[in-house]
Amino acid sequence: MKKPIVISVINQKGGVGKTTTTVNLGAGLAIKGKKVLVIDMDIQANLTHSLIGDIPEHADSVCEVLLSESPFDDIIKETTTKNLFIAPAGESLIELDINLANKMGREHILEQCLKATKCIKSFDIILIDNPPYVSLSTVNSLVASDFYIVPLSCEYLPMLGLKWLNKTVEKVLKLNPKLKSLGVALTMYDKREGITTSVEELVREELEDLVFKTKIRINTKHKSAPTSKQTIFQYEASKEGKGTIDYMGLTEEVLGRLGYTK
Repeated sequence: MKKPIVISVINQKGGVGKTTTTVNLGAGLAIKGKKVLVIDMDIQANLTHSLIGDIPEHADSVCEVLLSESPFDDIIKETTTKNLFIAPAGESLIELDINLANKMGREHILEQCLKATKCIKSFDIILIDNPPYVSLSTVNSLVASDFYIVPLSCEYLPMLGLKWLNKTVEKVLKLNPKLKSLGVALTMYDKREGITTSVEELVREELEDLVFKTKIRINTKHKSAPTSKQTIFQYEASKEGKGTIDYMGLTEEVLGRLGYTK
């Protein structure tokens, strides 16, 4: 059985659509027939809240797995989307970096946990939602990943986050030489705003084919869907929905870049 492809969704700037992209790309891949696990590595636990809501206060989560207190098998939960599963975050994730700081091989712990868990091999793709800053959990995600995707909202400050991320990746490559960029996804795209066009032109000129052709348009339903614990596909419930069209387009591009044929 082939090991799953692991992809970190990351930008060192908050509010760029990381969690929204992780949720809806994961759902799109599941709709396309892939068995998908999304892992919540962000202490805000927005991915967890978006898909399954709060987990019980003392329930084991990703933190306990990384501290060897619980196996992945025990924390993975189904979502309401077929083929889409989640390893949730809990309150204990707040202290993860402190607890990992003195562990040997601390940058490789997530990688080792994934390799050691039999059920992980049943997944085709794993997406990891990361916090908007550099931490041991972020480094663990990148070390465990084959690829990373950068959601980039069409504003000036998130572009700085992209530059910071590039510096982080340069350092992580010493620990994980196989890590590659799968692409940059333009999010919160609003063609009515002049800055949107300027950012797109600049990013495409600098990064060329690394930028996905699909643009995730600004859409209030992306904010509303998590309140119902739904993906954009469930919330819009229409193939003609703006968010559905955008995230299915991104899904198809990701599958193409991963070498999956239609």
